[in-house]
Amino acid sequence: MCQKNIGGVLIVENDMLAGIFTERDYARKLILKGKSSKETQIKDLMTANPIAVSPETSIEECMQVMSDKHIRHLPVLDGTKILGMISIGDVVTHVIQEQKSIIAHLESYISQ
Repeated sequence: MCQKNIGGVLIVENDMLAGIFTERDYARKLILKGKSSKETQIKDLMTANPIAVSPETSIEECMQVMSDKHIRHLPVLDGTKILGMISIGDVVTHVIQEQKSIIAHLESYISQ
């Protein structure tokens, strides 16, 4: 995960979302408890049944869930079909781009 700059991966079993494994899981459930990476199975570290969103979930709702639940990754599901994952970085990037667009629009309006 470190080599690919990935903060979380979805754990899939029989084409169904079984859990999510993140850097936080690794740090809190393995390193801080003095366990060995080579001797610990992913099922013992992952977060089972993670909170997920649908493609229709708004960015604002994603931000609220992430903030309320103190999580950085949200799987995106269409029913039980896994479509992808949204990260806090994705949300921040979207919000920044949206704010830049609003600022540009307002500057254009003011300068007319």
